[in-house]
Amino acid sequence: MRSLASDNYAGVHPAVLAAIGAANADHAPAYGSDETTTEAVELFRRELGAQVDVFMTFNGTGANVVGLQSLMRTWDAVICASSAHINVDEGGAPEKLLGSKIIDLQTPNGKLTPEQINSVEWRAGDVHQSQPKVVLITQSTEYGTCYSPAEISAIADAAHARDLVLYLDGARIANAAASFNVSLREMTSDAGVDVMSFGGTKNGAMSAEAVVVLNPELQIGHDLGFIRKQYMQLSSKMRFTSAQFIALLTDDLWRANARHANSMAQRLAVGASGLPGLTITQPTQANAIFAQLPPDAIPRLQAHTPFYVWNAARSEVRWVCSWDTTESDVDEFLAALHRELS
Repeated sequence: MRSLASDNYAGVHPAVLAAIGAANADHAPAYGSDETTTEAVELFRRELGAQVDVFMTFNGTGANVVGLQSLMRTWDAVICASSAHINVDEGGAPEKLLGSKIIDLQTPNGKLTPEQINSVEWRAGDVHQSQPKVVLITQSTEYGTCYSPAEISAIADAAHARDLVLYLDGARIANAAASFNVSLREMTSDAGVDVMSFGGTKNGAMSAEAVVVLNPELQIGHDLGFIRKQYMQLSSKMRFTSAQFIALLTDDLWRANARHANSMAQRLAVGASGLPGLTITQPTQANAIFAQLPPDAIPRLQAHTPFYVWNAARSEVRWVCSWDTTESDVDEFLAALHRELS
């Protein structure tokens, strides 16, 4: 089956599988005390800055909950876009496990602005009101759009001016960095992000995510170790998670995978533009395309290639390209679109 439903449908990149196999030799210390994890952390520091702390996790929801827990108390709140993954796609895990309030703001394209952050009013120190503590942004956003480094820097300035911490959900940080052809550091540490989740799974890995503390002044590394354990994200055989990041961060494999996925999305968006009854609803900046289609055409197209309906009320769908999406995959789906809509 070839799919445009999600980059989670794709398999594992051969280089990542090879790295897992290479790590499967003899015995090694558990819980991250192994040489493979040490090497992976050094590669993260090469990419993001020598000051960073790295905590490997299993999945994106776990990474986000662990990362946010290190920053928030139960009476604190996180400000995010209404479309944010923590708000609509994590089964209520942040609210249940953090016990904290989510302040979700409506955005037309999944992107928060400094003006929106400044529009949130609260009575600082008033025990009757949740106290905003974190601003969360996503790269790329849930609408496939991307923040530029300058936009992130402006958001960081707005957040820090109000004594808020900037957290980046980086499930597709590779796609965003590849979209702007910048380094991971330019898009995170240098732009003022304090803490982030770093996504490997959607970039060709298998159950490999990480929480990265970019701002050492927060001094939360000690707490994060305990939080990760309590939230069941501490792997005993961590070398197999770490090996995947070694593969992705060596020779910029992360960029090659993301650039390919992005280019396939561009090929699909360009090929679909102008078809009768089809409207591209968001700029295609990363590896996802959002489009409105005639409602009756959707199930017939899904029978050809699986994909998700994003908003049934608007008849809006999402197509996602992956590191292993081929030109033939795209062209065959475009042919189906032309047959259905022309």
